[in-house]
Amino acid sequence: MDDPDHHQLHQADSLSGLSILSTDDSRTSSSSGEIPASIRTEPMKVSEAGRRKCVGRNNRSGLHWGLTSVIGRRMEMEDAIAVKPGLMSSRCNHVGGCTAPDSRTSGEISPVHFFAVYDGHGGSQVAKFCAERMHEVIAEEWGREGINGHDWQKRWEVAFSNGFQRTDNEVVSEAVATDMIGSTAVVLLLSGCQIIVSNCGDSRAVLFQRNKAIPLTVDQKPDRKDELMRIERDGGKVINWMGARVLGVLAMSRAIGDRYLRPWIIPVPEVSFTTRSDEDECVILASDGLWDVMTNEEVGQVACHLLRRHRRSSTTDNTPPAQIVANNLTEMAYGRNSSDNISVIVIDLKARKGHPQRQ
Repeated sequence: MDDPDHHQLHQADSLSGLSILSTDDSRTSSSSGEIPASIRTEPMKVSEAGRRKCVGRNNRSGLHWGLTSVIGRRMEMEDAIAVKPGLMSSRCNHVGGCTAPDSRTSGEISPVHFFAVYDGHGGSQVAKFCAERMHEVIAEEWGREGINGHDWQKRWEVAFSNGFQRTDNEVVSEAVATDMIGSTAVVLLLSGCQIIVSNCGDSRAVLFQRNKAIPLTVDQKPDRKDELMRIERDGGKVINWMGARVLGVLAMSRAIGDRYLRPWIIPVPEVSFTTRSDEDECVILASDGLWDVMTNEEVGQVACHLLRRHRRSSTTDNTPPAQIVANNLTEMAYGRNSSDNISVIVIDLKARKGHPQRQ
């Protein structure tokens, strides 16, 4: 990312007074959080020159996040968000890819945190069900004895695949919604060393460092070459109707629910693994209400600028920097005429002390 445009950043700093986030409407929400001290691990001390460190554990201020979820210009709120700090506990070297395998802390129990955005279509029922259930199912699948023999990446892939399929099956078995309703699912698990993302649909997760945006997901669109080939191989068609759509209906190729479009719409996630780095600034998960009107680079410019600025200062109401970013991005998307619900989670990977969190 190049240096941000000063006018754009000035606009971002001044957007918080707009009405979209100041309404009392229950369909609009914002929240921020901090990993409680009771589930934080003390930062490791590196005593040997050149020894690699566990990036997340070296952050003495813990993990901070902010989120917004607003109805925007839609008539119905179909997005849902889930944040589960300390969802699971595991040894760092079992979570996988430990950056400090020779450290005494690599064998200690540490938390794994869960973040997710679900963008419903046809109704809100499937997205809400995913927000209530998906994290539980994934944790259960990770703990199954049958997959203990796999290497750590394969074990996560199996846990996510089984978890997404189970959640999809439960939508039917528990009569959550009709076959005409579905939802995207972008899920992120964060450990001290790894960022693991599982995705179905066109919600998106992006990691931002000082000078670049690193996509952690690839939008599953019907006209993506591999997805188009899969759909056509199974006898389906992609029709251009206000964009590429499966049978001219759905503008994504994978989702939870949407049984009426099987076998072309499938609940099979794509999983990515990213080793954490000292260069990481933040991760942002959002529905397409943000990404349809802002590029990854634009989002990164605004987010990194605001985080650096507000980490060094304190706001009058103690609003954490991650929440300021979430608020501003939401206002910017709305100001650019986003026509969809807008849901944003900002995870600050370099949070500083001195910003009490609103729970």
